[in-house]
Amino acid sequence: MAVVFMDVGQDVHIAGDLSEAVADGVRRAYREGYLRKSVVRDPLYDRTNTGDNTPPVLHVRIVPGDKVDIMVSPKGFGSENMSQIRMLVPADGEEGLVRFVTEAIEKAGPNPCPPVIVGVGIGGTMEMAAILAKRMTARSIDQPNPDPRYAALEARILEEINKSGVGPAVAGADRDDVFPLPDLAGHVVAVEFEPARQRLFR
Repeated sequence: MAVVFMDVGQDVHIAGDLSEAVADGVRRAYREGYLRKSVVRDPLYDRTNTGDNTPPVLHVRIVPGDKVDIMVSPKGFGSENMSQIRMLVPADGEEGLVRFVTEAIEKAGPNPCPPVIVGVGIGGTMEMAAILAKRMTARSIDQPNPDPRYAALEARILEEINKSGVGPAVAGADRDDVFPLPDLAGHVVAVEFEPARQRLFR
């Protein structure tokens, strides 16, 4: 499945149907690149393969400027099926977050096709945490969070993963990224996995 993230500059004017243009690009890429086609027409009642991996999952952000940045992440469900989200409460704090992330990775074991990249999204709403976690898997491996508190949290989570005993491939997880969007009453945490064969295109 193709997951497409677009940052569209607010000064950009696009003629035509943006969603259809992205779908056409995905269609051509999967056909011309001989990539595996795995999207079905309906999630429950008509699981017939569309044959071209459309429609893609499309996330669009409006940003300042006059440019468009497109990132495509072909996604397999061996890793996607292992992703988790939990509605923690503020009282769970850092300890609850670390415990949940570590448990999610231990539970996933070898299923997400290790060695894996782990993205952690915190805060906002349920869907925002999940989107953040997915975006975090695309961040550069050697780019820690700019906030030293969250950089320390990333290091702690990585240490816990490496001590978990789930196997050397998973223990070698490349990164854990945390991005805060706090809400007074909530503490939503999402964990996203990217497999060893992750490919990102910009």
